[in-house]
This record gives sequence, structure tokens and C-alpha cells, in this order.
Amino acid sequence: MADAGFDWLCVDLEHSVIDYYEAEVLIATIQSKGIKPFVRVGKNDDLIIKRVLDAGAEGIIVPMVNSKADALKAVNAIKYPPDGSRGVGLARAQGYGFDFEKYALESNEKIKIIAQIEHVDAINDLGNILSVEGIDGTIIGPYDLSGSVGKPGRYEDSDVKNILSQYEEISKKYKKPMGYHVIKPDHNLLLEKIDAGYTFLAFSLDTMFLGTICREEMKKLQKIIQ
Repeated sequence: MADAGFDWLCVDLEHSVIDYYEAEVLIATIQSKGIKPFVRVGKNDDLIIKRVLDAGAEGIIVPMVNSKADALKAVNAIKYPPDGSRGVGLARAQGYGFDFEKYALESNEKIKIIAQIEHVDAINDLGNILSVEGIDGTIIGPYDLSGSVGKPGRYEDSDVKNILSQYEEISKKYKKPMGYHVIKPDHNLLLEKIDAGYTFLAFSLDTMFLGTICREEMKKLQKIIQ
């Protein structure tokens, strides 16, 4: 995947059994290919965030940011003082202590903070979330967002379309990058979001890519040999 042409890859700690050691190995592998490693943490929690940053993550996707307070909490956990309260560790990210000064000088600016917008409450407070200094952009979690209005996965429903329209309108007003997780591994769906102005796009996931090509090729094969 790191050789496939992506700009960034995300290690998901929210909906997987990946542990911290595995995350560090994946981060190092991604970086070895010159690709930016993001980590979606399992919770807006300073300890979880601190550990994956020390492992070398260059971007953090924080789930369920539903308010300005949630956004401030995330920024505070990710940035070193005076911009935040991240604790100092001497791990892989800091060259085990030998590169700490350089890392500390650059990390507050270089590490990207993405708030995941996946609840109608977040849409209702989106202007305040986007006004928080340090939030570099947001990304829609489409299934959870639609579920928060009682219509999970019904992306063509008028209520779901309405809250997405609100998201786009407010994001453009604040001139913050819009993001979306396109689940189906179909580049045409990605192009639709690009045309709509989305610039931070998560394209499917490893299991969907693998499962889709397996099923498609097996169907072709079965038609020939049956």
C-alpha cells in the first residue's frame, strides 16, 4: 500500500486490534516509503495520543469531535507547551533523545490534527470546532454521521444530505479542508468528492481493497471454469 501511490496512510487504532508496538512498526514502514503516517486514535485521550506521537505519527485523526471543547482537548494533547500540554518522551519520534531539540522545534507545526466529524452535534457546533487554532481540517465519518440522525448508511436520504451540505457550507466559510472517508474502493466515488471540493480523502481500507479484488477475480474465474 505504501508503494501504491497514496499521499498518506492511516493506522486505525479505533476499529482494529492493532496494538502500540504494531502501530510503531507500521508507522516506520510507511515512513520508509516517504509517505505520511496518520493514526486514528481510539479515543480523544491524551495518553493514547502521546504514545502514537512518540511512535512517530505525523498526523492524528481524532474520533467523535462533537464540540469546541473536544477540539481544544485534542489540540492540547498533541502540541508541546506553550501551545499545548503534551508530555515529553524520548522515543522513536525523538530519535530516542538524540533528535529531541529538532523534533520539539518542528513538531507543533508539522503534526496535522484532523477532527473526525461523525455526529449531528458536531455539525451543529462546527463553526466553533473549526475556529480552534491547531485544527488543520476535518473528516466526515459517513456511517456514524448518518446513524446519529437515525439513518445509518442511508446516504441518499434528504436529512443526511442536508447535514452534509451544512458541513460543506460551514467548512468553506472557515476555509478549512474538508475530508471524507470513501468506503467503497471505487475511484469514481473519490472523484465525486474531489469535484465537490474535498481535499482530505481517505480512500477505502485494506480489507475492502483485498476483499473486493478477491471476489471480483473469483467470480470471473468461476464463470470460465463452470
